[in-house]
Parts: sequence; structure tokens; C-alpha cells
Amino acid sequence: MKKRQRVLLAATAVLSVAALTACGSGGGNTAADVDFSAEPTGTLNAWGFENADDVGQSRIDFAAEQLPDVEVELDATAFDAQKFTAATASGNVPDVVQMSARFVGTYAARNLIVPLDECYAQNDVDKSHWYESVMGDVTYDGEIYAVPQFYQPPAIIVNTPLLEQAGLTLDDIDTSDREGLLAAVTAMYAETGGNPSTLGLDPALPGNAGLWMLGAGGTIIDDEGRPTIDDPTNVETLTYLKELMDAQGGYAKIKSFIDTFDTFGAENQYVKNQVAGQINQQWYPNVLAENSPELSLNAVPFKDSDGNNFTVSSGTAFVIPVGAKNPAAACAWMLNLTSNDAWMAAGQARADNIAAEPGRINTGLFTGSPEADQMIRDEYVVPTGSESFDQIIATYYDVVGSGQSYGSSAAGLEIQTELENAVVAALNGEKTPEEALADGQAAAERAYDEATAAG
Repeated sequence: MKKRQRVLLAATAVLSVAALTACGSGGGNTAADVDFSAEPTGTLNAWGFENADDVGQSRIDFAAEQLPDVEVELDATAFDAQKFTAATASGNVPDVVQMSARFVGTYAARNLIVPLDECYAQNDVDKSHWYESVMGDVTYDGEIYAVPQFYQPPAIIVNTPLLEQAGLTLDDIDTSDREGLLAAVTAMYAETGGNPSTLGLDPALPGNAGLWMLGAGGTIIDDEGRPTIDDPTNVETLTYLKELMDAQGGYAKIKSFIDTFDTFGAENQYVKNQVAGQINQQWYPNVLAENSPELSLNAVPFKDSDGNNFTVSSGTAFVIPVGAKNPAAACAWMLNLTSNDAWMAAGQARADNIAAEPGRINTGLFTGSPEADQMIRDEYVVPTGSESFDQIIATYYDVVGSGQSYGSSAAGLEIQTELENAVVAALNGEKTPEEALADGQAAAERAYDEATAAG
């Protein structure tokens, strides 16, 4: 369900943004009018800080203490591209909006959000506070357009008993060794009545296609923001991924099988031995620890073609729309929410909640900031009593610094959508990998040309 919602959201965003003129907004102040040196006071309207949990609320409370002269009015509903489009067209925009970092380049290219280099400078905050890959997602045409938060790196969580039953070790789950990985996946795969009953590896497609392609040395967006979906390395990678899926019953059967998983419940895919391995982001061990703390699991890093740990950036970010009425307060609020002190307050809040619920474990917070991540780990991440979960937690910390940005583009949303459509077409056998990526490239190029035609 969550994956389907993300795809629909991206598609809606593409349609909404395309409805705008290529550059410009409906009214209000322009980026050139913004004075980030002004004292942060007055009312601040913020939108998109959805369902703030202990981590979110503790940071909101911290920022309020630092900005006593700012009154924050929160619209806690989720970001909606159509709503944002309507607001920018009318000029009636909030001061801060939280959105996926993947959206930032698209809105920056249309001059709908304000560049923030001066916001950073006036508050003595350097971009080195964040991982380089995270900053790459919110930088467009050489300027920073957002304040990032969170970064959930992927890794492969392995069902250790199934691995051992197949006579394999963790070393055999190596994405840099395609032939060896295919053999291991085939050895762990099982089916009943011609349908999968245990996947050797769920490669999490099409959503993680970019991870596989970038890890192999391919590109999706070039340095100028143009799509490169049909990169020859991507064709080779997609050809391999189809082989990997076909060895496990094929994409259609795998998708139908995955749709039956109780991913967030006590009868999840690891408990029921439905997967021997699966790519998961860092938040998922929390689900497993809460529902299935007795499981024997391990994690292995995703590796690039040279055998090095590899991840791709992800997460949300705060932006200031063009026409915001209180940009100085917005700037100060965003930076306070993502400061080390705010993250430590969040770490304390999370630790307190965990301590109040016996059996929960602390897997850490992955903030988008290497210093904050390390501070939280040192202070709050303690041995869990489970070798499995200690090893998994350590693996995610090992990989978080090895991320790469997908790249930033005026057509970033469209590029991602066309890439995923191409991957599905190839995995289903509707087109060859070369044909599917060529068609995806053509559609993405059209979107890019339209997005950059004016302005």
C-alpha cells in the first residue's frame, strides 16, 4: 500500500507541476525580496509536518524555545502537490512546506521556492552539517533550495536460518557479484504449485531500481539535470534484474506474492519464511523488533560494482515558497529543527518512550546529519540483548555515510516515474530492457524540455 501511495503521489505531482507555467508563480514576494537577516518574529505558517511523533514533537518544542517571538501555526496534513500548485498560483502560500527531497529540483526550476544559500549564511550554518548525498538532492543549478531532514539508507536484511539451510553464508549475499548472487538467490528460492513460497531475494522493484543502477555505475540524471535513463549500464542492470526475477517465478508472480505479506504485523514475511533476503530501509528493523524480536536475522550492505558499501539518499526537506510572508522566521525555524541540539532532544524523547515499553529496542535516528547521527548513537544506542538486532543496527550505521544522490532535475518527478514505468515493462516482458529504457528516456526528455523551455 505504501509503495502504491508513493507512486500515485509522484504521478499527481507530475500532473500538478505540469499545469503551471514553466517558470514563475502566482504572486507575492519574489526570491529577490527575501531578507534572511531580519529578526525572526511574528506568525509562521508551516505545512506538511504530518503526524509528528515523539521525534517530531520534541524538535518542534525545541525550536519553539529557541524562537520565543515566533508563533508557529501548523497545518499537519500531508504534503499534496495539487494543493501546493493551487497555493502558488494564488500567491497565498505558507512560510514553510515539508516535502520529499525528490520534489525540490522540480519546484526550484519553476521558481516556486526560494534559494536558501543566504538563509544558511545568515545563520552561520554550513552545508557540511548534512551528508553530501543528502545535500545533492536539494541543490539545483548550484544553489541550495531546502533544509533536509532524515536519511533512511537501504540494506539487505537476511533470514539467517534460510541462508544456512541452503549452505550459504552472508558473504554469498553480495550485490557486486551478480553471478554469485543469482546462484545464491536460486538456491534459497522455493515454490509451491508453480508460485513462489520463499523468495531468495526481494530486490524491492521498481522503487529501488535506481539503487541497483547507480550502484552498478549507471546514471539517471546528469550533472545538468537531463535524464539518462537509457544509460548502457542501466540496460545491463535491468537485464540482470529481469534474470533475477525470472529465476524466482517472474515479476508478476513475485508481486502478487509480496502483496500477501503482513509487512507490519506479527506474521510478517520473515516470520513466515516468505523471504530469505529483502532490501529494506533503516526504519524497518523497528517494525521487526517490535513484532518479532525472537527472529534470527542479519543485515548485509548493498554493494556497488567495486564491492564497496553503497546507498542512495532519501528523505524529506523543508522549503520556503516564493511569496512567503515570514521567510526570516521560516529560515530560523527550519535550521533549529535540524540542529544537533534538536536531534539530541529527539534522541532523548525516543529513548524515554522506548524505556517505558519493555521489549522495544533503540535502533538510532538517521537524521541526514553525520554528526547528529553519531551523537545519538553514542548517547542512546545500547546493546539490545539480541545479537541479530545489534548486527543489523551496526550495518545500517556502517552504510549511511556511503550514499549517492539521485541527482536534481527540473523534471525529477517525471524522470523517476518514467524510470519505474520502464522497469515494470521490462520485468513483465512487455519490452526488452533496451526498448523499455529507450522509451522511458524519450518520455523523460520531453518532460525535461517542457520544464526548461522558459524561464
